Amino acid sequence: MIEAQATSKYIRTSAQKAGLVLELIRGKDVNRALATLKFTRKAIAEDISKLLRSAFANAQQKEGFSGDVDRLFVSACYANQGPSQKRVRPAPMGRAYRVLKRTAHLTVQVAERPEKIAAMSPEKAAPKKARAKKAKE
Repeated sequence: MIEAQATSKYIRTSAQKAGLVLELIRGKDVNRALATLKFTRKAIAEDISKLLRSAFANAQQKEGFSGDVDRLFVSACYANQGPSQKRVRPAPMGRAYRVLKRTAHLTVQVAERPEKIAAMSPEKAAPKKARAKKAKE
C-alpha cells in the first residue's frame, strides 16, 4: 500500500479555521476531495487544494504505485498551529492592544486503498456448466 504526504508551513490562517475545511475532505477519494474544495467558500480551500495536488503527485512518483488514480484517498489531514506574529494596534487613551496574526502548518496524507479480494466458495469457483450438470443429477 502506497502512502505519500505533503506539508505546507506558515500558511497565514489559524489552525482552527483550516481544520474545519480539512475535516470536509478526510477519508474521501482524491478526485471527490478536489471537487469538494473547489466549491467550498473558504479562502483556505485554495491552499489545501494545492497541497492535496502535491500529495497526489508525490504518490504517483513513489515506487510501487499501481497507476490507478481512483484508488487514492485522503487517509489523514490535519492542521497544526505555527508561530504567531505579534502586532500592536492603537487603543483609546494612549493604550495599545496586542493583535496575534496566526499561522498554521498543514499536512495532507494520501494512501492507496487495498484491493478487495473476495474469498470464493467451491460452488462459485466451478464453471456454470459443471454446476448445471450437478443440478440435473
